[in-house]
Amino acid sequence: MLHAQAASREPDLVPVRYGRMLASPFAFFRGAPAIMANDLAGTPTSGITVQACGDAHLVNFGLFGTPERDLVFDVNDFDETLPGPWEWDVKRLAASVAVAARQNGFTLDQQREAARETVREYREAMLAFADLATLELWYLHLSAAQVTGIIKRLEKEFGTTAPNLTPARLHKVFAKAKAHDNLRAFAKLCEHSRAGVRLASHPPLLVPVRELLTGPDAERVANGIQESVDSYRLSLDDHRRDLFDQFDMVDIARKVVGVGSVGTRCYVVLLRGKGPHDLLFIQVKQAEASVLEPHLGASEFPHHGERVVVGQRLLQSLPDIFLGWTTGPRGFDYYVRQLWDMKGAIDPSKLTPGGLGIYGGMCGWTLARAHGRGGDEIAIAGYLGSAETFDEAIADFALTYADTNDEDHQRLAAAVDAGIIPVTRGT
Repeated sequence: MLHAQAASREPDLVPVRYGRMLASPFAFFRGAPAIMANDLAGTPTSGITVQACGDAHLVNFGLFGTPERDLVFDVNDFDETLPGPWEWDVKRLAASVAVAARQNGFTLDQQREAARETVREYREAMLAFADLATLELWYLHLSAAQVTGIIKRLEKEFGTTAPNLTPARLHKVFAKAKAHDNLRAFAKLCEHSRAGVRLASHPPLLVPVRELLTGPDAERVANGIQESVDSYRLSLDDHRRDLFDQFDMVDIARKVVGVGSVGTRCYVVLLRGKGPHDLLFIQVKQAEASVLEPHLGASEFPHHGERVVVGQRLLQSLPDIFLGWTTGPRGFDYYVRQLWDMKGAIDPSKLTPGGLGIYGGMCGWTLARAHGRGGDEIAIAGYLGSAETFDEAIADFALTYADTNDEDHQRLAAAVDAGIIPVTRGT
């Protein structure tokens, strides 16, 4: 499956992807949503469909900035979104908790408990959401201030503590997220030249297009990029199109992002507004067919960038104002969003057994809210009920799938050792 995905990706970046997936079982899990989708395709479901995230693991939840410049906690990756069984998202989230717990050195009982607490909070949140008025659920979101409150509630309900999720530690996480703005992007990604500010060169992770192509090819691509930007504008609402038009494109570079996405075409675009310090950074990321499509059928949207954007707008409470889609010079589909817009995360590798269960529970609450927006929360709540049967079953599944993930990770390592797969480590 990984070979099949690599066939459509940038050849020089495929070894980087394998290197990142090889780093640990959890890194492998992050890069293998297609493998898990294939495994889930043979499992029973309730028949209730939602707008699924498609890759709902722990690291795909986090903090980002709202249009009002507040911080919220939400799902933040929608590359694989597609209508599908809600259970698949829950199983992927619970399995990610088990894999992370195992990597943190937790006992089997602690691994299972963290996964069980994650699913329990999903179930109980869904029961609560089923009683909310339609608009009340639609407006619901988890602000940074509310994150502290939900952690305190879960500590009390689960009878445990989360020493790395105290208000003081969370304040540092929030402050770091707020610092991920255009000034931070400027310091990390840009350099000064005689021509002014431009994107720096840090191959293979950041390579300006001016270095990738020269001569007629560079001119052709530059014209194609301008056409893509014009196409992207049309995907925005009128008032946001007017805002975007106040910026001029300065430079563009290819950027390596994530784990599973490495090798897909992703670019950073630098734009300038009123002056040299009025900058906007946007990310233009290739959107391929969802890994769920081979098992659930094609999306109703022929453009995969539009598929991602529509799914994100449905599942996320307060999406990016510059979220849109376009088609690239070679006909590839892309979606567009701001880069590093107050983006932050809680690192699962630093959490204690109690803390991981509580963080998993917060992600479970968030996933339930997303499914309530993109599905039938009353039907799901009715299926789940007030007993803990579902929690226990999915916790057992999570441990079993963590075993499967370990075996798959070892198979990748064996293929690298045998010289079957080229790998670039440490990038």
